[in-house]
Amino acid sequence: MDKLFEIIFLEEAFEFLRNLDKKHHEKVLFNIRKAQVEKDPELFSKLQDEIWEFRTLYQGLKYRLLSFWDKTDSEKTLVVSTHGFIKKRSKVSESEIQKTKQIRIRYFADKEKAKKKKQ
Repeated sequence: MDKLFEIIFLEEAFEFLRNLDKKHHEKVLFNIRKAQVEKDPELFSKLQDEIWEFRTLYQGLKYRLLSFWDKTDSEKTLVVSTHGFIKKRSKVSESEIQKTKQIRIRYFADKEKAKKKKQ
């Protein structure tokens, strides 16, 4: 089955996953892989503007990894996961969303700088 997107984990998202218990880590990754091949809003959904979230409910805990799309490459579509947390309220806090927005801005600025250096 073809993937809808590739995913990259920025350092903070990678660290979040790495620090989870093994079974929880495996469940989150299982759901992300599943979201790569089928559109399921229970696993991957838009929060606001360009910010999306991977969602996993496992053993009563609500895991979230915030992300954004990078469609600048004509070869592949990327989803960039910025960071993760355990959700404790009904809504994702505005501070988590703003954090992802700032990381997104920095990510594309850095990508543009790297592109200019290659030219």
